[in-house]
Formats: sequence, structure tokens, C-alpha cells
Amino acid sequence: MHTRTLGRDLRVSAIGLGVMGMSQSYGPNPGDRTDMIAVLRGAVERGVTFFDTAEVYGPYVNEELLGEALAPVRDQAVIATKFGFRIDSGAAAGLNSRPEQIRAVATASLKRLRVETLDLFYQHRVDPDVPIEDVAGTVGELVQEGKVRCFGLSEASAQTIRRAHSVHPVTAVQSEYSLWTRDPEPEVLPTCAELGVGFVPFSPLGKGFLTGTVDASTSFAADDVRTNIPRFTAENRAANQALVENVARLAQAKDATPGQVALAWLLAQHPSIVPIPGTRRTARIEENIGATKLPLSADELADLNELAGRVGVQGNRYNEHHMSLLDK
Repeated sequence: MHTRTLGRDLRVSAIGLGVMGMSQSYGPNPGDRTDMIAVLRGAVERGVTFFDTAEVYGPYVNEELLGEALAPVRDQAVIATKFGFRIDSGAAAGLNSRPEQIRAVATASLKRLRVETLDLFYQHRVDPDVPIEDVAGTVGELVQEGKVRCFGLSEASAQTIRRAHSVHPVTAVQSEYSLWTRDPEPEVLPTCAELGVGFVPFSPLGKGFLTGTVDASTSFAADDVRTNIPRFTAENRAANQALVENVARLAQAKDATPGQVALAWLLAQHPSIVPIPGTRRTARIEENIGATKLPLSADELADLNELAGRVGVQGNRYNEHHMSLLDK
């Protein structure tokens, strides 16, 4: 596995693993916890060192799962988690990034993850009621206390990134980014490159769509998050099929999978980009790792860019409520 550096010195595997789906969001949750622990430890055995979770996933149980799985191999893992949601009655109930809340979350996450230091502590969503300078200052204090190693932001605007970075160095920004979600390109990616901030794309495979395993006829379980995403209506899936079909043709020509092409495209955008595809299967982890060995020529990259721009994407990437939480 190749490695990359986020920020100044956070060295991680070039492909990470988003753990959220092992506890929520994508249909029936796995019935056997031991199976997911085996997948997580198998990822480490295959060279994955970067794992992403959050207190709100579950809530709480995703951190507990990851903590148990990685306890025997803690020295081989970089663990990222997040604060920023107010949790009430077992569900997210608005935002809260007040300093006392950040500290409380850090203490609880340390315990659930069974670690002495949180390697990367993201603000999950920008809280408009709390100045980002106060957020960065509080995390900076946690860094000084040895409870946190690095500070990150999720779905933050370029302006917010700059303001936070002026108070405490931002190591990584995490946002949705893929061939069918290009939102960070105009402002956020150039800002990260200028400031030396790493970029971590979540949903780099378009929540499964770019793998070619989802089409207009796919049925989602009632508890699958995609049932509430406009981009995943049957009509929009049919409209968006042209993009993945073209990716699949390139993949076939290169003896690869569509998902590997989508990840290889991301890796080629900048050396400090580290995608974190999620999965519950070891076979998918192996497939994703294979993207690090898939070279794309300048012409192939240009063709993919032209294709994505020409075909476009139908439907928002979130429902109205979750779109309202984005920092713009």
C-alpha cells in the first residue's frame, strides 16, 4: 500500500476506510459484530492504516466497534473521529460545537476508541452559532493537552478553512468528492493546496453508484440512506447511468473495475488526497486498494473530466435538511 501525508506530518495509507456503514445508513446493519471486526483487522493486514468514524454514527456504537477491532493493532492505525452534532434520544438533533461540548466529545471518544490520543479530530459540520476561531482554539488546547494530535474540518468552505487555519493548523478537510460530486474543486481544493491541508473525500464511489452495482432498477431497504437522497430516485439514477457506463468502458479496457477507475481518478487529482471508501466486505477493500496501482494517462484523466462535465449529474447529493447543514 502506498502512503500519503495529510497536512504537515500525518502519514496514512493512500486509501483509507470509512467505517460508518458498518453501523448505519446502508440497509440492514450487519448482524454479527465479529464479522465486522474481522473485516477491520483484515484491512490492517492488507495495509490500510487510516480509519474514519464519528460519535454520531450509531450513535456511539461505530466508535466502539472500531476501538475494539483496532485495539490489538493500535500502533498500525490512524483513527479519525468527529464532533459537532448534538445527540438527543439516540439521534442527531442539530449542531453543537461549543467548547465544552467539544471537550466532552473528545473525552467520550477517547474511551470508546480505547486510545490515549485522537489522531484526527474533525468538526463534523460547521456550527453557525459558534465562531470557527473558538472551535479551532479549543481543539488546539486539546492538542496541547495530548488528547488530540491533529485538527480537521468536514464540509467547510474555503473561508472557514482559512479562518480556522489562522488559529490552529488544519491537517485535513473532509468533504464529499468524486467524479459525480465536484463541488470542492473551484475553491476548497485550491485553498487546501495553498495552505498545505490534506483532503479526504468521503463517498468517493458515489455511495455505490460509481461501482456500477446500482442502477434504476435497484431496490433499497427502507433504512438505506439513499432512499432520501434526490440523486438516487429511480428517474435520476436512470439519467446518471451514462456516467458510470462510460467509466465502466474505460475500466474494461484497463482490466479494472469501475470503482478502481473512480478511485484512481481521485488519487490523480493531488498527492495529498486520500479517499475513504466504505465497505463491509474484505473483497471490496482489496479491490479498492488495487486502485493505487492503476495508472491513468493524462489523456484518460482529461477524457474522464470532459465526460463528467458534459454528462453532468441529476439530483442533489443530500436531501433539503442535510443540504442546509453545509457551510457555503
